[in-house]
Amino acid sequence: MLEKENCMTTDLVTSVFGSNVFNDVVMRSYLPKNIYKSLKRSILGEHPLEPSVADVVANAMKDWALKKGATHFCHWFQPMTGHTAEKHDSFISPTPDGGTIMEFSGKELIQGEPDASSFPSGGLRATFEARGYTAWDCTSPVFVKEDGKNITLYIPCAFCSYTGEALDKKTPLLRSIEVLNKHSIRILQALGNTTTKRVTATLGSEQEYFLVDGKFAQKRLDLILAGRTLFGAPSPRGQELDDHYFGSLHERVASFMHDLNVELWRLGVSAKTQHNEVSPAQYELAPVFTTVNMATDHNQLMMETLEKIALRHGLVCLLHEKPFAGVNGSGKHNNWSLVTDDGNNLLDPGETPHENMIFLVFLSAVIKAVDKYAKLLRSTVANVGNDHRLGANEAPPAIVSIFLGDQLTDIIEQFATGGAKSSKSGGHLQLGSSTLPPLPRDCTDRNRTSPFAFTGNKFEFRMVGSSQSTAGPTFVLNTIVADVLSEIASELESASDPAAAAQGVLQKIAKEHSRILYNGDNYTDSWVTEAKKRGLANIRSTVDSLATLTDPENIEVLSKHNVLTETELRARAEILLENYSKVINIEALTTLNMAKRQILPTAASFSARLGNAVTAVKEAGVAADTQKAMLEKVCSLMSLLHDGISALEAAVEKAGGIEDGLKKAEAFRDLVVPAMLKVREPADELEKIVDADLWPLPTYAEMLFCK
Repeated sequence: MLEKENCMTTDLVTSVFGSNVFNDVVMRSYLPKNIYKSLKRSILGEHPLEPSVADVVANAMKDWALKKGATHFCHWFQPMTGHTAEKHDSFISPTPDGGTIMEFSGKELIQGEPDASSFPSGGLRATFEARGYTAWDCTSPVFVKEDGKNITLYIPCAFCSYTGEALDKKTPLLRSIEVLNKHSIRILQALGNTTTKRVTATLGSEQEYFLVDGKFAQKRLDLILAGRTLFGAPSPRGQELDDHYFGSLHERVASFMHDLNVELWRLGVSAKTQHNEVSPAQYELAPVFTTVNMATDHNQLMMETLEKIALRHGLVCLLHEKPFAGVNGSGKHNNWSLVTDDGNNLLDPGETPHENMIFLVFLSAVIKAVDKYAKLLRSTVANVGNDHRLGANEAPPAIVSIFLGDQLTDIIEQFATGGAKSSKSGGHLQLGSSTLPPLPRDCTDRNRTSPFAFTGNKFEFRMVGSSQSTAGPTFVLNTIVADVLSEIASELESASDPAAAAQGVLQKIAKEHSRILYNGDNYTDSWVTEAKKRGLANIRSTVDSLATLTDPENIEVLSKHNVLTETELRARAEILLENYSKVINIEALTTLNMAKRQILPTAASFSARLGNAVTAVKEAGVAADTQKAMLEKVCSLMSLLHDGISALEAAVEKAGGIEDGLKKAEAFRDLVVPAMLKVREPADELEKIVDADLWPLPTYAEMLFCK
């Protein structure tokens, strides 16, 4: 019976996975051989898609989608909102006899025209300049998505303005993929590799999230509008028992995860790992690695699907970096590597990494790139939510550094003093029981406090926020590594002995950029002091980080490799600063709404009840010292709350009146955020005193522990 059930489960997974994706198997069955081959060459970037081919492909996609029940198609793109966007058009086309036929042309597949003026553009488009274009990204598979009864064919697209500037997150990512491939191939050819034709960056993004019962979330305006709690006294129990991490799954949560997996598998998202995270009500989902472009699309789908499936189970999924004060926030660990079209991982050290020249060159390129462009890399993870998380002993600090581990650090140190001649080995662990096998030990430990850690055959960029798109951090990482690779390639190509020249490059990088390497505890104050001595930046504020985005060296590296023009980069800086101000403004207005309409009236009602109690007890001839002390405490906190509300209103008005984007963001950070905290502090104290039957908001204890 068990064997039969296992077989049924296997059949379910294999039949479901990718069933809603127009993948290679589907293309082979729906397209003529010559059309299929031509499309595959376009996907590999060998030639543009021809209109005649596009027409055949579009018709095949339509036929396949109709069999899936689709009635509409949409160009699915990623504007600078950080979310996805879509405009649905039906396949219906009228006929002269008053009927309809189902049509989908190559022109409709390749290009769409959404309103560009209604998305953030950083001044690239005025309100009256509405035209924008979406362009089919054939490197990311088309898929069918079911939203209730609505079934639609989704076409992943890039998004640009009428004048050609990128208005999205996908376009610079695609550009960075090309430049990284170009200079990686140059390195390989200079070092004697003549078989590899393409190098691709891969990505696996671990996604952390919270689940809260919907009945609680619906009663909290802050969760509805801001995605995080703006008020809330600490729960009597938090994460201090360390019992939630990897703990057994609650049945309701496990059922949610099952349905989530099935939905993602249908979309071709290879959801693999699921578990409880550190904080109560916090969880993690991780997929199998794929190309950075598909991984970014998949992560957007993952976030949308998390929220959708949670609602089906009466839950609300919170993707904010810090939904609850006092417990761990959520990140998105981006595992990035480089692979060749003939199956080699260029960041795999092998058994003797000190002899693996190709690995060492690519490793050194990453080291130099991260050191040289640390501020730029830091700016890619700058957002409001991450300000609550980075540097808070739950996530990496705002100081960018690299963890290599003992083995690779030793090799880099050998190069710094002349040349590498040996590699440390891991050996085996003996666990002291005859029933337990010896375990092969890795050559180095892991470091969860490092923002950028080498973890075997990849780098894990741990600073990315849970709500963020992976596109920004990835296209910057691709570009800065490509920039260093281009420098190294030029040196190797001009050398009479490339191998000897490579040794010289490795020695130089080891000497000049070892300051970025740190294997210790990144949470400690001693590291902050040490990092300052090394000249490493510690940019803790989103506003300060975004201010560095348009530094000359950042403009140069992104424009030199045609990833972002100076105009496009400046527009992004403006958009991100504006977003910061808008998010804080929403949080502040929500704080005022809740404080004035829920918390203050509740406290007033409770104080009236206490006042009546004091009077009644006194009239009974008994001392009312306890009731009176409670009343005085509540009235004192109400006074602080009232004053805080007035101060916050003034701060919001002042910050909102500033025109300059950077100064406005600074005002929201320096004036509004502290004023919000001054409202929260007495409110949270009142929560500890006011009758539980009166308190209008679900508590932290309820939201974190009641499932």
